[in-house]
Amino acid sequence: MSSNPPNTPPETFSDTTADQSSPPRRPRMSFRTRLLFFGVAWLIVLMPFLFWWSTWFGRQLSDAKLNEYLHDTSKPRHIQHALVQLSDRMSRHDPVAKKYYPDMAALATNPSVEIRNTDAWAMGQDTEVPEFHQTLLKMLQDPALMVRGNAALALVRFGDPSGRPQIVALLQSANVLAPAAGKVTDTAKAGTAVREGGLVAQIQSDGQSVEARSPLTGTVAAVGMPRGAQVGAGAQLAVIDPGETQVWEALRALYIVGTPEDLPAIARYEHEQPGLPDRIRQQAILTEHAIRQRAENR
Repeated sequence: MSSNPPNTPPETFSDTTADQSSPPRRPRMSFRTRLLFFGVAWLIVLMPFLFWWSTWFGRQLSDAKLNEYLHDTSKPRHIQHALVQLSDRMSRHDPVAKKYYPDMAALATNPSVEIRNTDAWAMGQDTEVPEFHQTLLKMLQDPALMVRGNAALALVRFGDPSGRPQIVALLQSANVLAPAAGKVTDTAKAGTAVREGGLVAQIQSDGQSVEARSPLTGTVAAVGMPRGAQVGAGAQLAVIDPGETQVWEALRALYIVGTPEDLPAIARYEHEQPGLPDRIRQQAILTEHAIRQRAENR
């Protein structure tokens, strides 16, 4: 006979009812799965950092790495990195930099626009090297706008105003022209920020996609041809206004070597412009004042 009170279910039945009323237990993630998730999350954070670290020109190079990077013709960014490091050493009068001066002069004719551009800027860090002076004068005829501009700015450090027209050109907008006849399939919008060599438009020409790129870093001021338009070779696709750094350096250089005929190009920046800080306007006013004062003294 059962010892349970009347109308009381057996203990086994009571326990089962209690188990059914409790929430089901969630399966725990295995250690291996958690480790895998942690590894993926770490890679998501680590990969951008590694990419930035490998391309950051401020990363210090040992003497051995400097030599390796400067002569690494397979990777133009390595050469640029070495040139930036050399310019820093030159500013600190590091004697190690001097042995690479012939290499720097030779890079003035490198096929890469980016390398020639960085090279022109770097050679301006030591104004006591006649070979640099002569090389920079030749670079005033470079086919790339920014290379000519950087060579002209470097020459100002030598006390040489030969590149003044190229400096004035840095204050002016640049046209992006169609490299071939065809149909415009894509184009940047007005107001878009672009870097030197950045894609501005694409044209479908004879079954091939042809790219039109910006000659300078700045902002797309106007689009000449909309998407879908048929254009001929040399047609204006867009207008690029120069960026802040370019304008700033040009105005500072003209403060030293500018002439009255440069004033119309400078006057444009004496008024507030979207995207340009007030220091640009102030520098333009100071540059005009310096030019007029020099003219009066003469």
